[in-house]
Amino acid sequence: MAGLLKRILLGEQGLVVIFVLAFALVSVTVPNFLTDRNMLGLFQSVVTIGIVSCTMMLCLASRDFDLSVGSIVAFAGMVAVMASNASGSIIIGLIVALAFGTFVGFVNGVVIAKLKINALITTLATMQIVRGLALIASDGRAVGINDPNFYQLALSKAFGVPTPVWVMLILFIVFGFVLNRTVFGRNTLAIGGNPEASRLAGVDVDAMRIWIFTLQGLVCGIAGILLASRITSGQPNAATGLELSAISACVLGGVSLAGGRAAMLGVIVGVLILGIAENAMNLLNIQAFYQYLVRGIILLLAVLLDNIRSRGLR
Repeated sequence: MAGLLKRILLGEQGLVVIFVLAFALVSVTVPNFLTDRNMLGLFQSVVTIGIVSCTMMLCLASRDFDLSVGSIVAFAGMVAVMASNASGSIIIGLIVALAFGTFVGFVNGVVIAKLKINALITTLATMQIVRGLALIASDGRAVGINDPNFYQLALSKAFGVPTPVWVMLILFIVFGFVLNRTVFGRNTLAIGGNPEASRLAGVDVDAMRIWIFTLQGLVCGIAGILLASRITSGQPNAATGLELSAISACVLGGVSLAGGRAAMLGVIVGVLILGIAENAMNLLNIQAFYQYLVRGIILLLAVLLDNIRSRGLR
């Protein structure tokens, strides 16, 4: 029994078993959970976390953190709306928002890699700066969308599935391929395992870290655009706490906080576990105060599982 429990806690297959059991339990105990409408709503609710987790996985796997993702997502959504309104072109708004997100990620990477400032401190500062810029630019208010076609980014569907869900699935596939089938992915894991050994082996560690944070910013730009379209405005206070949710999903999915270990399948399962927990609480009309409590417990459990996996693998 102890050996079986150990395999469940340490392996990807065990995580899938835990997810299946949790899904079955919620399906039986929560009314209306398995309806088509609720399933679509569940997938739409995890789009932002799922998209950001794709690159948070790379960040954690390389032994770094990014606490600025929530602020970048919120401001990128605002930039998309404001640029679209000012130019009269949705395309220009999207390009400017993606460029903004990419630029902030690039700045994070340069400060961390070249100035040798701790990633936790750097991104904590960026989180405050970008959130402050969002509040200043909007005067603390939501920015309305002038062109109704902007809404179609979130409302449009292909084969009955909302476009944002397709975007999330495509990014899962792309970054899963990057992690498992490319030199970039192998170098990311190598840096997380031992940065100095990777440097001696010829890996440009600084350039890798800059690329990882730049990709993180780009993906946050995508998430911000889709979020603004879904909530029909640019909100300076949107995506608050997103960084903790993304880290929780990654760690639940087997990404090591010590770096060097990650799996896309595990991250997907981690995202879905968080989504199911929040969806079930909403269906049961549990107050938001208790939802904060549950999210905190999930984060603690994620870190505990990471410690158990690390000790087991050693």
